[in-house]
Amino acid sequence: MTRRQLHLNAFLMNTGHHEASWRLPESDPYAHVDLAHYVRLARTAERGTFDSLFLADGPQLWSSVGQRPAGALEPITLLTALATATEHIGLIATASTSYNSPYNLARKFATLDHISGGRAGWNIVTTAGAEAARNFGLDAEPAHAERYARAAEFLDVTLKLWDSWEDDAIVADKAAGVWGDDAKIHPPRHQGRFFSVEGALNVPRTPQGYPLLVQAGSSEDGKRFAARYAEAVFTAQQTVEDARAFYADLKSRTVAAGRDADHVKVLPGIVPVLGSTEAEARADERVLEDHIVHAHGVNHLERLLHLDPGTLELDSPLPADLPPESAIEGAKSRYTLIVGLARRERLTVRQLIGRLGGGRGHLTFAGTPEQVADTIQLWFESGAADGFNIMPPVLPSGLDAFVDHVVPILRARGLLRTGYGDARRTLRERYGLPRPVNQHVTAPALV
Repeated sequence: MTRRQLHLNAFLMNTGHHEASWRLPESDPYAHVDLAHYVRLARTAERGTFDSLFLADGPQLWSSVGQRPAGALEPITLLTALATATEHIGLIATASTSYNSPYNLARKFATLDHISGGRAGWNIVTTAGAEAARNFGLDAEPAHAERYARAAEFLDVTLKLWDSWEDDAIVADKAAGVWGDDAKIHPPRHQGRFFSVEGALNVPRTPQGYPLLVQAGSSEDGKRFAARYAEAVFTAQQTVEDARAFYADLKSRTVAAGRDADHVKVLPGIVPVLGSTEAEARADERVLEDHIVHAHGVNHLERLLHLDPGTLELDSPLPADLPPESAIEGAKSRYTLIVGLARRERLTVRQLIGRLGGGRGHLTFAGTPEQVADTIQLWFESGAADGFNIMPPVLPSGLDAFVDHVVPILRARGLLRTGYGDARRTLRERYGLPRPVNQHVTAPALV
């Protein structure tokens, strides 16, 4: 029997996930708008036989431009360029259901899937925050449940659009002068609460049928949405026990939704700080922490925790009377994770900012390549993960180190492929997922 294989995704973020990464001597503060930087990273991840790479995004300016490289290239456009510079690796872009329309977004992802030969993925987000809402003419962000209701209808419409062409709609009969079969085009004619979409997509059905569907919310609404739609889930967990609980819960919800539990892959984030010895790794971690400007961290925490400016004190714990998660309309699951981390480990605000500086709530692990591989293997083999979202603290050096030193260990242990093979495969195939059957095609009756 073939041994279960890890799924690895490279989460690329400008100079690295640590907020102070841009201040290191080797870092390029302008890398976030440099195509060559991303081409190098994509090829490194492909050398490491990662399943995919991922770009986060949001329709607002993140944080203060004083804190770290801010702004980002539009991810679908960037991934289209990277598709021409790579051969095998999947290309996952974040796009919001709150501030897009189904028709335009379905077309963009279908185009990326065609150009890449079936390697596109969509990280579906509902976008929290009043800043984004005000960029689209709203006074405040829609309520959490409202955003997920819109997202569900958005997905339903988008799937109808991707299925509006049957796979064999193109006839290409030159002799008869018939290019396509109009009977195999199916306009959605959708009328719903949030959207009205009449016509068929103007892009044929794609190599994957439709892109890999990825989701990153871990709230109750998020998990319900993931159980219904997601094929990969990016999640943030601080302990293996919490990760096991999340994994079991999501798989159970997926089965309850009438889907195969193996058709959703759970990928926690990990920020690996690597050194030839544990002491060296921890020293590198301290260098990064020493470069944090704490005023930025305090401002960010106060916004996330819905506190008035000036509430937090660096060398004191979080206030005892924080709002409950039920009162939060923004990133509910991340709010709960950060508060839980601070309470469980009795961290001061200064210590909490240091812990969040590298991964914003994702697991940060400083150690040798063997120790990082041990952690990945433990989570993978104990029902906590199907793979990992690798979040290098510094780029490109952190990804280079992971591919050069951790990947060979995982391969030697039989946990990770040694190559992609000769055949070009779609991202769905790499994730062990079936190609979706077009909803307008009736399965042949059994005789």
